[in-house]
Amino acid sequence: MNKIIEIIVSPTGETQLETKGFAGVECKEASKFVEQALGNRLREGLTAEFHQNHENEQVNEQRT
Repeated sequence: MNKIIEIIVSPTGETQLETKGFAGVECKEASKFVEQALGNRLREGLTAEFHQNHENEQVNEQRT
């Protein structure tokens, strides 16, 4: 899957940032520059894709 950073701007000027195709914290690292440019974050929602990869990373750490 392609990696996409999508910025949605409402008619009132509110912005929403969505990342697609990223795994775990990779999405936060990739979109950090956009978040800094947009200003203060009002809320954050993390997808199942983010949590699934994070769970896999924790399991791998426990096995080593």
